[in-house]
Amino acid sequence: MELFEQITASVSSFLWGWPMIILLLGTHIFLTIRLKFPQRKIFTAIRLSFKKDPDSEGDVSQFGALATSLAATIGTGNIIGVATAVAFGGPGAVFWCWLTGVFGIATKYAEGLLAIKYRVKTASGEMLGGPMYALERGLKQKWLGILFCIFTALAAFGIGSTVQANSIALLMQETYGISAHLTGIVVALGIALVIFFGVKGIARVCMTLVPLMAILYIGGCIYILFLNHAYLGEALKLIISSAFTPHAAGGGFLGTSVMLAARYGIARGLFSNESGLGSAPIVAAAAQTRNPVRQALVSSTGTFWDTVIICALTGLVLVTSVLAFPDIDYTQGGALTKAAFGKIPYVGTSILAIGILTFAFSTILGWGYYSGKAIEYLGGKKLLRVYRVIWISSIYFGSTMNLQAVWNIADSVNALMAVPNLVSLLFLSGVAVKETQKYLWENRLEETADPEDL
Repeated sequence: MELFEQITASVSSFLWGWPMIILLLGTHIFLTIRLKFPQRKIFTAIRLSFKKDPDSEGDVSQFGALATSLAATIGTGNIIGVATAVAFGGPGAVFWCWLTGVFGIATKYAEGLLAIKYRVKTASGEMLGGPMYALERGLKQKWLGILFCIFTALAAFGIGSTVQANSIALLMQETYGISAHLTGIVVALGIALVIFFGVKGIARVCMTLVPLMAILYIGGCIYILFLNHAYLGEALKLIISSAFTPHAAGGGFLGTSVMLAARYGIARGLFSNESGLGSAPIVAAAAQTRNPVRQALVSSTGTFWDTVIICALTGLVLVTSVLAFPDIDYTQGGALTKAAFGKIPYVGTSILAIGILTFAFSTILGWGYYSGKAIEYLGGKKLLRVYRVIWISSIYFGSTMNLQAVWNIADSVNALMAVPNLVSLLFLSGVAVKETQKYLWENRLEETADPEDL
């Protein structure tokens, strides 16, 4: 088993190494420039995310689609992942993580646009879309769409069920002494009940859960920053300087190079916000929206909230905490986060526990939707029913397993998911440019798209 874990770790490390980082970050920068910096419209995008287009075709509101994608995106990576980046990449990793989010907004925008542009309507009136449909209808490369769906369905057993359930089970056992078996049964039943009601049921739960969990977690971060306010200026200087110059060991941090800071920061940012992964456009395609650009803007706010805000706050909390309490061992990511939140009197541990619990549960929900649509594309409703029974069962088994190898495999399959999606984004970027020019830069966001153009 140890050899297997080493092999899977090596494969994961290779796939999430510099080639993937360059490919993803390169796509972010390319799309940012080609689309004329859609990041400029982030406040318009935020405003649109709270508006409804009830007369437009779609299964859920724009905010419902956004909440579902955020549910899958905002997860333990925002808490433990950023801490790991800081522990191994130093404070400069926070800057690179944040910068990745800024550029990733353009990629998430393009994904949402193509999802609406190439979505299809079933006989029952349901909307289906995502990279597989962009690859099939836009590029005429259905085989790439099939590959994407296979990787998505496999990834859902890792990042989308077992590893999240395991995080919840460990948390409940360590914090409250609850059996992992009981936790596994309860979580599996809870997910099954929500999934049973389809995208509308998932969206309703996520629309309630996501804002509450985000507000609670952000509130905790702001409180810690208030406690550590004396170190805030020093932390900001350290984050920026360490991003471009080697950082010597001291002040609670390990010594790191610029390359290490960039590698850990960029990789964690890319993995956290999922821009370019191809998951979020699957649910974006279900949104009620009058034209592709409106939903593209709404989708882009997912990366803004996830990385530009939440990951940045987490990073500041961790760096100021290390400066304030340099005597604590911060070389382990999880311990670093726990120590920082432990400084909130009475409720700090509970805020972190509730944050991890709700983040992990909502991630399972979001990936339940993604994998369901991928399986439906591959084999229809019959195959979906079989898949869901197996997938929901994996939630229970994940709660009671040692999952290091599963984590490594999940990371690897996620990287493989990104490749066909990036192909669609790069080769269909001209379509995204045309739609963006028409609706965004010519100020025609309120126009309804001609059905023949979709």
